[in-house]
Amino acid sequence: MNHEALFADRIGGTQFGKSTEIYKFEKIKRAKAKARAQQPDLEILDFGVGEPDQMAPAPIREALKVECDKPENRGYADNGGPEFKAAAATYMKEFFGVELDPATEINHSIGTKPALAMLPLAFVNPGDVVFQTVPGYPVMATHSKYLGAQVVDIPLLEENAFLPDLSKIDPTLADRCKLFYINYPNNPTGAVATPAFYDELIAFAKKHNILIIQDAPYSTLVYDGERTSLLQRPGAKECTLELHSMSKAYNMTGWRLAFFCGASWAVNALATVKDNCDSGQFKAIQKAACAGIADKSLADGIRDHYEKRLRRLVEILCEVGFDAKMPGGTFFLYTKAPKGAGETTFANAEEASLYLIEKFGISTVPWDNTGPFIRFGAVFESAGEADDERVLNELAARLKKADLKF
Repeated sequence: MNHEALFADRIGGTQFGKSTEIYKFEKIKRAKAKARAQQPDLEILDFGVGEPDQMAPAPIREALKVECDKPENRGYADNGGPEFKAAAATYMKEFFGVELDPATEINHSIGTKPALAMLPLAFVNPGDVVFQTVPGYPVMATHSKYLGAQVVDIPLLEENAFLPDLSKIDPTLADRCKLFYINYPNNPTGAVATPAFYDELIAFAKKHNILIIQDAPYSTLVYDGERTSLLQRPGAKECTLELHSMSKAYNMTGWRLAFFCGASWAVNALATVKDNCDSGQFKAIQKAACAGIADKSLADGIRDHYEKRLRRLVEILCEVGFDAKMPGGTFFLYTKAPKGAGETTFANAEEASLYLIEKFGISTVPWDNTGPFIRFGAVFESAGEADDERVLNELAARLKKADLKF
């Protein structure tokens, strides 16, 4: 059987599985294994993790224990029950002051990743243009390419506060654009968008007939200033679909629960596609989330946990020469990569990151899309809050031994 002839061109066709290219996350994984093999007693300090280090809040966990035993929660949830939609609407009102109709302007999804993957099915035809900010999360762009769209990377540069410069976008290209993907607070840069930028983006979207996709899983993790939603801005609800995740805000990674909200016509279109892709998240999980997602005190406690770690990370990194600054949001710290260590010179951030893992057991994530940067995450493993300082002090000691050059 010629199975190679069966693979779709979008995943490589006859060349599928034959690439020898090693992606950066696989390189990091291999470098960790190498470090463990060479130094078996060395504790790996993993600042490259992208998911919360704690369990979901007790009220949500306790509610799940109750809800999973209720007979009415068996069976398919389809496009979601009214309880979670109502809780999501309360969350948007309590956290952002945004009024939404749970019936027409909100729908749940099994995490934001599937929603982003389905989005192009609702809006993209072959030959259409899709904008995505880089560096960033590529899922929507990947599926847009699968459907024959032209994906245009819009760079996030430090000199522009990691906001896209809309004035540099070709108007002719913008006229062909269907979707504009943004992500604020931003992973990996930690940047928070300003109201002025949001207003400029809304005007841009209306001028060129574009749907803004605002991926907002870190919207509760903001450190200096108020939490914001794009939907707060005038006119946003006409041209915006905003995605919120329970994973980052409430440590519910693995529970797979999110929601998308905004323009009713866009919510309806994505919900229609979703209805043909899945049968909804387990009702007990949806109802358990209702016990906590509008509770600011729970979100504040999680935010404070990361803020304390991030501020200490900034101190440590600055002490050894990094130009580290407290991020506006997320649990990531994004900083210029070192240029070398001792007599070693790094060609890019990836080389710097691999050096830190292999030689000193410090795991980070490199980004070279718009210059050499390294991302440190405040989601490292420890034995609890009392152990955080030990881990961070060990990081400081190892970085000083690394003799980094900037």
